[in-house]
Amino acid sequence: MTNALHLRPVQFVDTPVGRDGEVARLAGGMTWFSAYEVIEVGKRRTVPIAEFEATLAGQSERAAQLHARITAPRPALTLGERVLRFDQPSVAGILNVTPDSFSDGGRNVDETAAEAGFDFAIKGAALIDVGGESTRPGAPLVWEGDEAKRVVPVIERLAKSGTLISVDTRKAAVMEAALAAGAAIVNDVAALLWDDRALDVVVRAGCPVILMHSPDPKKGPHGGEGYRDVLTEVFDWLEARVAVVAAAGVDRAGIIVDPGIGFGKSLQDNLALLNGLALFHGLGCPIMLGASRKRMIGALSNEAPADQRLGGSIALALRGVEAGIQLLRVHDVAETVQALRVWRGLKDAALVAQR
Repeated sequence: MTNALHLRPVQFVDTPVGRDGEVARLAGGMTWFSAYEVIEVGKRRTVPIAEFEATLAGQSERAAQLHARITAPRPALTLGERVLRFDQPSVAGILNVTPDSFSDGGRNVDETAAEAGFDFAIKGAALIDVGGESTRPGAPLVWEGDEAKRVVPVIERLAKSGTLISVDTRKAAVMEAALAAGAAIVNDVAALLWDDRALDVVVRAGCPVILMHSPDPKKGPHGGEGYRDVLTEVFDWLEARVAVVAAAGVDRAGIIVDPGIGFGKSLQDNLALLNGLALFHGLGCPIMLGASRKRMIGALSNEAPADQRLGGSIALALRGVEAGIQLLRVHDVAETVQALRVWRGLKDAALVAQR
């Protein structure tokens, strides 16, 4: 599916004070913008917010729909005794219970995994994302029974402490086991397309889900044949997928989207997505960004290995929050949380200074 019109918020401002009618609030968060980049079949133009109603919204139902989605607040998710807020950015800590993950494989494959999760929570992670199968290029398929054995004991221990947990899997049987063990959210790199039972599991559980883009989820998270316009094509794919999942019975307010940085995309594709992240608010869903320690950082920094990509990871995280991203999936929790606190301090100071 290809849509003829897309809107990307641009020209961000520090404060809305004194600018009534000139700026709009992005997804109910801490960011305001004063114009849209209007993308129409290869053509791009800028329309100020002050002129939007007169020049575009009244003439295009699609533009009005996207504007409503972009500016609507994202309601918090109440999951048991825990609340996941989307009115400010937060961190999801990556807990790989695998021997072969690209960044930290083998580090958390025994009883130390739950301790690492507890440590993430203490350091400020709002969510712990537990995975038992590597999604790096060339990684072998893990039998669902083995994957469940890896993640369930860790999830059970974390859940008993009240930690909010998502399970990173594309297999329905693992989703079921993880949810029964105490996970509250399903995070699927295949957007519920790899396993034919996955969508039904999420619908029956009534749980939130994170839908990630990849070019051909049935074959695996990598591959693809390239893009003519990666930004709008990934947006359109996710828009169609959100519609299908919501129509199947998943509460749209519980759908989180992920553009899939590094999954079946070239360096230039990834850069285009990161530069255009604000476009994805037009989906009307909270956005997760998973760029931590990704290969693109090494490609831009003298082939730095995965464990030496902290600086690049923080740079991409801050790029994301400046574009209004609500959830950052990261390996380096303490450092990212610190960066967000400094960012928040700057935002608060800018608001106070204008009053």
